[in-house]
Amino acid sequence: MTLTRPPPEQARRGSGGRPTREEAARRDARLLEVAAAMFMERGFEGTSIDAVAEKAGVGKPTIYARYRDKSELFTAVMRERIETWLAPMAAAAAPSHEHDPEDLCATLHMISRHLLAHSLKPQSALVQRMLAAQAKQFPELAKLAHQEAWARAVQALAALFQRSADRCGIHIDEPELAAGLFLDLIVGSTKRNVLYGIPLDPEFEERRRKVAVDLFVAGLKARGQRKVPD
Repeated sequence: MTLTRPPPEQARRGSGGRPTREEAARRDARLLEVAAAMFMERGFEGTSIDAVAEKAGVGKPTIYARYRDKSELFTAVMRERIETWLAPMAAAAAPSHEHDPEDLCATLHMISRHLLAHSLKPQSALVQRMLAAQAKQFPELAKLAHQEAWARAVQALAALFQRSADRCGIHIDEPELAAGLFLDLIVGSTKRNVLYGIPLDPEFEERRRKVAVDLFVAGLKARGQRKVPD
């Protein structure tokens, strides 16, 4: 008796013809990638489940089995985008193993270069614009982006300032406040221009970054030499 083998596609499926775990993971990743591209290009209102299903090559029941509605699909997409494109801002704000703990100026120049490079990435800009456009309808996503990117970057910088106080002869009463001001100096205007769709000149942004770091460090050192009255 000769046994016939099922077609390759069928052989990869689990019992009952259901997709294997690997197939399901690939399908979900493909679905999120397609949905992300469409949301970024057309916006939330201009994207439909029908269009996503057609582009992804799946049926609408497949999408609704995973996501209750378009809002839930959008939330899943943006959570993944925040983790991929915005959360690394916190890592960029942390000093690497190469930094010199005795040279705060050099460390801040290194950190600021990473922060600026991250802010200038096109995908990061797209995510920021989408979050800003939908912040009223999806406030939890805006809050998540703030916590994962800006707030964690502030914490990393504040910890650096606290460690550097004695070593570098600086005086900072409120490290977290100073960290937020430093971030504003380095990427504040860049982020605003990104949100407004204003073209950025990388050479100008780099010159502005250098001046901002030097001014910030000079202010810290001056404050360390003499206690500034409140």
